[in-house]
Amino acid sequence: MSKRKGLLLYILFGVFWVFATDFIIDKYIADKDVFMMIQKAKGLFFILLTGFLLYFFLSKNEKYIELKEEERRLHTLINSMVDFVNFKDGEGKWIEANDFGLNLFELKGVDYKGKKDSDLAEYSSFYKDVLKYCEISDEEAWKAKVVTRCEEMIPLPSGDFKTFDTIKVPLFHQDGSRKSLVVMGRDITERINAEKKLSKNRQQYKSLFDYNPDPVYMMDLNGILTDVNPQFESIVGLSHNKVIGASINDFIFPFEEEKNKLMQAFAYVKKHKTGMNTGDIRFCIMDRIAIFSCTFVPILIDDRLTGIISYAKDVTHIRETEERLRKTEKLSVVGELAASVAHEVRNPLTSLKGFVQLLKDGESQYQHYYSIMLNELDRINQIVSELLVLAKPQQMKFEEYNLVHLMTDVKSLLEPQANLYGTHMIFDVKHKLPSISCEANQLKQVFINIIKNSIEASSKKIHIDLQAEKDWMTITVKDDGCGIEKNRIKHLGEPFYSSKEKGTGLGLTVSYRIIEAHRGKISIKSEVDNGTEIKIALPVS
Repeated sequence: MSKRKGLLLYILFGVFWVFATDFIIDKYIADKDVFMMIQKAKGLFFILLTGFLLYFFLSKNEKYIELKEEERRLHTLINSMVDFVNFKDGEGKWIEANDFGLNLFELKGVDYKGKKDSDLAEYSSFYKDVLKYCEISDEEAWKAKVVTRCEEMIPLPSGDFKTFDTIKVPLFHQDGSRKSLVVMGRDITERINAEKKLSKNRQQYKSLFDYNPDPVYMMDLNGILTDVNPQFESIVGLSHNKVIGASINDFIFPFEEEKNKLMQAFAYVKKHKTGMNTGDIRFCIMDRIAIFSCTFVPILIDDRLTGIISYAKDVTHIRETEERLRKTEKLSVVGELAASVAHEVRNPLTSLKGFVQLLKDGESQYQHYYSIMLNELDRINQIVSELLVLAKPQQMKFEEYNLVHLMTDVKSLLEPQANLYGTHMIFDVKHKLPSISCEANQLKQVFINIIKNSIEASSKKIHIDLQAEKDWMTITVKDDGCGIEKNRIKHLGEPFYSSKEKGTGLGLTVSYRIIEAHRGKISIKSEVDNGTEIKIALPVS
């Protein structure tokens, strides 16, 4: 419209200029030469004025074209964006919005320019409240006077929500008045949903890992612990910080067999990228040996092996129970055998002993041989008696008894044999000890068996110590004899297992059974050439 007005004014001015100047020149200029000079000057002036006006309008038109081109490019740019883009003036009126935003708020086809959010709310019943809230949110951005960023939830007609990461940039004039507001919102719904899913998976993993009743530990490919669950921490008795960075080998029982199992498991998992159960592995935990059944599985990230995770189940009590059952079965077999053999042996044994006794009383020539025969018959009788103990449970009558008196009797009984072997017995009682409920004769048999073994182990000194610890009475017999190999200690107490030339292997078996009947415990520690320590714990009540 302005172009047409300008052109019309130019034509009217040109017509007026031509006729007005000609009229004035004809009326007042009589000289022909002057007249021609003025006509030429007038023409030249008109040409210059026309050129100037033409240049002015053309340059202005180019700027206009460039401005329109920039506007078109900006429009194309913001409409190609997958983000919501909106430009508002200082009063909150919409200047420009891309198609994404118009479609989002159901304003496609609405003449939005020059309208506020509250005005546009009338065109969208579903987003009416959302658009009204935009004015409140914009006002907060104006007051902040800095770029603000927040996450906004936009409802959808389907009942779902879209989450937008919204950035609002307020612009001001030099005098501080509001100039314009740029609003950009990026749809981060998929990212938020992925983060929620990841968070859910992490929480499930955390529950599986942290609250697993069995120890779970993660390692890198060199066996260095990278993470452990609380159950592992409580079992090893170390805090999380002290465990992380340590090698799993630090907790494995220092036997080549155990470390070979671990190496084989690592090699298998690395090669096949699948789980493997190694069976039982012994761990050294808080001064005790625990047996764990371990399963090793790979940690795969993008199909790349980054570490190994192990699930360990404590089977210590199960294996101990199995061992006790095995021993019980063996004792049962021995008992059945003993029951059938002992009575058959004892009857002729009594006759033989009686006849040897008669011969010894009647003749003096072979007294030495008769004494040897009687001693051997007594030894056979003792073995039969031990077999009978294994064959059937012994009747026990528990009474209150002081172990100091009992041990004093045992010491007196074995002192001659100790002197014969050159062994010195030391009996140490530090405090006054309470009486315990026990079967005194059977306990005496246990102490005789144990101290006798120490004497026969070439001990120079045997130290016997009695102590009361809480609800337990502890009897410790420690010698400095030849000791026992480690691989033999686990077999002690098994029937017929003995390293002595004339041993039957029944003494410790009977002793174990008697202590078990008293609800007590026996533990044995020994080193070759450094002696043996046997500790018996009996309940006070």
